[in-house]
Amino acid sequence: MESNTSLILAGLGSGLPVLLLHFAATVLLFLGGVAAYVVVTPLRERELLASGNQAAGIVLGGTVVALATPLAATLVTSLALIDIVIWGVVALVLQIATFGVAVLLFRDLRTMIENGNVAAATTLAALQLAIALLNAGAMAG
Repeated sequence: MESNTSLILAGLGSGLPVLLLHFAATVLLFLGGVAAYVVVTPLRERELLASGNQAAGIVLGGTVVALATPLAATLVTSLALIDIVIWGVVALVLQIATFGVAVLLFRDLRTMIENGNVAAATTLAALQLAIALLNAGAMAG
């Protein structure tokens, strides 16, 4: 019994620092991705959220999950920190580009969201989440 406990503790001792490093790097990528998204998009998310704009909340909520999804896939499939960072950056670029494509497809998207159009916001959030799932699947495959 004690030998099993010793093996478990030894594994924890060697694995926990790696887990924490990979997790911290991914959280930093995630926060950088959210910051980049807020800077790149023409929406004023903080102002819209502060005014109670539900559409902006839906878009930002969908974006947060959409950015985290492929980053989670990098954690599952990568063994080295550099692998997580490189593929994490690729994932974030693809997710931010999704917003650009949506703006091209729906020319009045910014106005619709600023006006609180929940249908437009839900469609954008769904598009972002769909691309995130495909992105994560491609990385895991």
